Amino acid sequence: MSRQKTDFWVGLFVLLGAAALVFLALRAGNLSAFSLAPTYRLTANFDNIGGLKERAAVKSAGVVVGRVAKISFDDEMFQAVVALDMDQKYQFPSDSSVAILTSGLLGEQYVGMTAGTEDENFADGGKIRYTQSAVVLENLISQFLYGSAERQGTGASNATPPPAHDAAPEATPAGVAH
Repeated sequence: MSRQKTDFWVGLFVLLGAAALVFLALRAGNLSAFSLAPTYRLTANFDNIGGLKERAAVKSAGVVVGRVAKISFDDEMFQAVVALDMDQKYQFPSDSSVAILTSGLLGEQYVGMTAGTEDENFADGGKIRYTQSAVVLENLISQFLYGSAERQGTGASNATPPPAHDAAPEATPAGVAH
């Protein structure tokens, strides 16, 4: 092969490698779903957002319908305020609810949206009233552990008694009449 062909193939290989690295960096930074489609903004207050991050997906029925735009703290209500950029083509009723959910047992968190039944849809700048905070795995484990410790009690006073035997008539030997 000539020197020019070798240089071409090496250059192509380096270019493809650089494109693969950019793709992986965008996927790791959750920016691969960057879109210039028109959006409208909704806000929701949560008591606990867990590990929710900006650019996390907003999903409804498993379909990505928006992204988390901004997370801030309301120092008067002492709650997290989450701003959601919803794709303009997906309109939701004004009584829809959101919950912070987890992909799998230990996966990344996202906002799950459940459509309501109202005739009127959210407008840009609308506020979602019905929210459910993130379930924190550590809290669930501690509730389970403390709950099982309370059931065990302090000792013999809470022990269950052995099962009572029914007073069944004794079997009579064969050939003996009562």
